[in-house]
Amino acid sequence: MPRRTSRSTAVSRPGRVRVVAVALTSAAAAVALTGCSGFEYQEDICSNGEYPVMTVGATGSACVSDSKEPPAGFVRYPQGKVPKQVDDKWDVYWRTHTLSKDGDIVDAPDAG
Repeated sequence: MPRRTSRSTAVSRPGRVRVVAVALTSAAAAVALTGCSGFEYQEDICSNGEYPVMTVGATGSACVSDSKEPPAGFVRYPQGKVPKQVDDKWDVYWRTHTLSKDGDIVDAPDAG
């Protein structure tokens, strides 16, 4: 006697495949439309083992090894006002401000 399969079993497999395909297509479209907006990369100002320093009287900056003092013409940022990542609050602030020879925060002469 030939074996019979029920119609519901035969129909449900292609239906399940179709549902999975639609779900995967929808997920791929969502990723393509939003890109990686959920993952924001922020670049550190200095590498591990370094700290940022700024030029006196201008907006230049550099990174110095933790074991060394700032070179001539450079000073440490004031405590609590140290930029840590590119475009963070203090990185943006120090683009238009600097320290005078006396250690006062002043508008940077080269900030346009």
